[in-house]
Amino acid sequence: MKAIALTRYLPIDDPQSLVDVEVPKPEIGAHDLLVRIEAVSINPVDTKVRSPKPQVESQPRILGYDAAGVVEAIGAEVSGFKPGDEVYYAGDVTRPGSNAQYQAVDARLVAHRPRRLDAAAAAALPLTSITAWELLFERMPYNSENGGEGKSMLVIAGAGGVGSIAIQLARRAGFTVIATASRPETQAWCRAMGAQHVIDHRQPLTPQLSALGFTQIDAAVNLANTERYWDELGELLAPQGHVGLIVEPAAPLNIGDPYKAKCIGIHWEMMFARPRYKTPDMAEQGRILARVATLIDAGELRGIQREILCPINATNMREAHRRLESGSTIGKLVVSGW
Repeated sequence: MKAIALTRYLPIDDPQSLVDVEVPKPEIGAHDLLVRIEAVSINPVDTKVRSPKPQVESQPRILGYDAAGVVEAIGAEVSGFKPGDEVYYAGDVTRPGSNAQYQAVDARLVAHRPRRLDAAAAAALPLTSITAWELLFERMPYNSENGGEGKSMLVIAGAGGVGSIAIQLARRAGFTVIATASRPETQAWCRAMGAQHVIDHRQPLTPQLSALGFTQIDAAVNLANTERYWDELGELLAPQGHVGLIVEPAAPLNIGDPYKAKCIGIHWEMMFARPRYKTPDMAEQGRILARVATLIDAGELRGIQREILCPINATNMREAHRRLESGSTIGKLVVSGW
């Protein structure tokens, strides 16, 4: 089968950083689905895994952690799926990824994709939806239906993939959502996602929030530079508030006062934790995606695909990585078709 892979970890402007290869079609285990891939989307994890490092792979390594496709075969212990089902998922960072014509994926991580979306739009959703849902409603202590009523939430980096879903989920749960974005087009995107207010994350947050009438905030999700906003969030968050994080800090963080004095909850989210460690509740990711599909089909959530490249090949995959590394993408970038 065709795939896009690497054997060396190189800068994205090197033509050998991602290359077209032919590899055997994967075999499936008892809990797996074999999925024929129709579309994939690109996430920061793709660029981080691919980033320059000295090791060399003895066999081609296939990246890709978002996909939509059609079930070709099911494992002996799989239930709830059959060949021909249209599905979507984020998969498992420890297994070969979705940048291939076929992928073996644990069925517990998979859901039937939204009926109202095509494959490209569906492929933009899984990783970001799982990350935002787990962070807001499983790591942080909020109910997905009404847990934000009467509360405010700050979403730092609202125009990115996770931010685009987090804004929608927080707004649906009843929060007053303040998103951050620095350009007119990203600010407009955040408002389209449902943010009631948008401020500039390149400027101090406190005076901008004060101008909007917020002397403190109940919750924040920092989806960008963890340490850059750490001290200011400690001052902004209300006593017994909560902060959610997804980006590994590049420097030590002081988790004492004011975080300790205010009893602020600090919550980490890593959506690959469940599949990586085969946790007893890893099927929760399939259930989250099934719930998201229901909300999409009901018109309560909207898709976040903004750009699409065709077809799926090394040239377009390198271009997708290059655009993501530029820091200027909005929503999600999808690569579709063979």
